[in-house]
Amino acid sequence: MAILRIARMGHPILMTPAEPVLDPTEPLITTLVSDMVETMIDAPGIGLAAPQVHAPLRVVVYRLPEGRVPADEARELTVLINPTITILDDATDLDTEGCLSLPGMRGEVPRAVHVRIQADTLGGGKLDYEAQGFHARVVQHECDHLDGILYPMRMESLKTFGYIEEANKVVLSTPRQE
Repeated sequence: MAILRIARMGHPILMTPAEPVLDPTEPLITTLVSDMVETMIDAPGIGLAAPQVHAPLRVVVYRLPEGRVPADEARELTVLINPTITILDDATDLDTEGCLSLPGMRGEVPRAVHVRIQADTLGGGKLDYEAQGFHARVVQHECDHLDGILYPMRMESLKTFGYIEEANKVVLSTPRQE
């Protein structure tokens, strides 16, 4: 396994739709997934899409840490190959997102609250499940990378887009109202 270099905003690979994986059981895909997982953990991140590590393929890895989702939804690791997302209702939520390809930045992004995910597995099987809330947000964010979309492109207002460090300074220096 190897830690891969993460493409940053501005690199053309992040703006190009990824190609489908023709054979999910191919050893090169297994190696790519292993390297992606190691890279995601090292970064550290919650998810990573293949284009972010300079591989123009429709592959996503993610994990849902306890504390960010209900305990029964926490997942050590999920691998999605050729994923598709179906939005299941009109409900949306506005929340802050960050990205390993935009290090140190964050912004508020609207996302569907309830989605269905269908994908191939490394073993050649099929996944078909629903996700809500933060889980749905993570999958949508990572799958956007497969279509050449970065989260600032989804933002309704750039007023919330900025460096995490600067936003934290404002929060820390704002007097509390009591």
